[in-house]
Amino acid sequence: MSSSCFTDLAQQYIDGEWRPGTGSWDIIDFNPYDGEKLASIPIATADEVDQAYRAAARVQRTWARTNPYAQRAVFERMLRLVEEREAEITEVITAELGGTRLKAAFEIGLAKEFLRDAAQLTLRAEGRILPSPVAGKENRLYRVPVGVVGVISPFNFPFLLSIKPVAAALALGNGVVLKPHQDTPVTGGTLIAKLFEDAGLPPGLLNVVLTDIAEIGDAFIEHPVPKVVSFTGSDKVGRHIATVCAAQLKRTVLELGGNSALVVLDDADLDYAVDAAVFSRYADQGQVCMAANRVLVDRAVAAEFTAKFVAKVRTLKTGDPRDPQTVIGPVINSLQANAITATVEQAEAEGATVLIRGKTTDNLVGPSVLTDVPADSSLLRKEIFGPVALLVPFDGEEEAVRLVNDSPYGLSGAVHTADVERGVAFAKRIETGMFHVNDGTIHDEPLVPFGGEKNSGIGRLGGESTLDAFTTLKWISVQHGRSEFPF
Repeated sequence: MSSSCFTDLAQQYIDGEWRPGTGSWDIIDFNPYDGEKLASIPIATADEVDQAYRAAARVQRTWARTNPYAQRAVFERMLRLVEEREAEITEVITAELGGTRLKAAFEIGLAKEFLRDAAQLTLRAEGRILPSPVAGKENRLYRVPVGVVGVISPFNFPFLLSIKPVAAALALGNGVVLKPHQDTPVTGGTLIAKLFEDAGLPPGLLNVVLTDIAEIGDAFIEHPVPKVVSFTGSDKVGRHIATVCAAQLKRTVLELGGNSALVVLDDADLDYAVDAAVFSRYADQGQVCMAANRVLVDRAVAAEFTAKFVAKVRTLKTGDPRDPQTVIGPVINSLQANAITATVEQAEAEGATVLIRGKTTDNLVGPSVLTDVPADSSLLRKEIFGPVALLVPFDGEEEAVRLVNDSPYGLSGAVHTADVERGVAFAKRIETGMFHVNDGTIHDEPLVPFGGEKNSGIGRLGGESTLDAFTTLKWISVQHGRSEFPF
């Protein structure tokens, strides 16, 4: 996509207008691979956040009364636009995130699935009639929009993880204000606003504010208009959002960090398990909440698995994300690159064995593989948001279950075994929101509730959970005939 895309979309989108923010400083949007400056974006102030929420609230009242079939047509057009502009969107993802071609295809493919689902969601807010013990009474239960939803999206899959809650909330009759991550303001924000604008979404219903807490503090989550705040990001920030929203009796949907494990039992197909583990750890440079931070292998097959795993990792090409052969592109910024390098150094200092040491050049961090990490190391219990795999041997299923659950997180995971029911029995014992038998750890589907346990978040999105997240229930009773009153 031409550089003019970043110029055109480096603005706020408030009440149907493209305009610069009025803050006193700029967000600088960089290409993480080559350091090219993509855009300079005047930041939005708390006053502009207020304008965005007021616009969404005003337009939402009309949108909620719009025929759901007319609403559906907007999402069908949006889907067609994403399909038509897929090559351009891929260029944006590659330039702004350093996403590889593989990663962009994966992200856009899932985003299209969630747009297809959003089109159907417009027709799914069904009511019910419930029986009453009172003669002549009819109890009607209506599912109605919450009003306005605030969405805060992350840098790792910004196109998907903005579209997923935004499209669902809009499809269920709500207005939305979206605040994308400062490192991905176009992919996660204004690009999506432009697509919805071109698809015919009513002006003002979706607003995008490009800003930072250094400018607005808690204004985005404290504002009285939004009734639900959807956030994807770190558990530290998620805890703060939960605390602020709880004080105002706002609902939250929090999809936070993970420390997922991929477990290889003694009867697993090792070649297949290696393929699943390498993808689950190194997809998008390991910047995935569901990534397999830990690869647990039964000691009976650990030597063979490790040899095959290391051999496969050595084939992964690190470099220019525009090259179709590249598997591992840059991480999002130098802060992340330095943190990943420090992780490997910490592990080595604690006594771990470095089987592969990834070379760090600017934001390019090659894949590392570590084993013999001490059982008490903090690295086994934290989220490593980068291309570092920890191989951990275990003796038997009981120890495997204990090791997997010895984590403050509980998002995803996987187990490999020749016996599917053995895998299911194992999965039931793991304290996570999601777990996969004979597959990777990275999955998301529109009809399935997505979310975690423990520090990995609160709430779910997907299927019925999406209806619960972005609508509320209203009881309207009708008394046919006359009620009897005691006085």
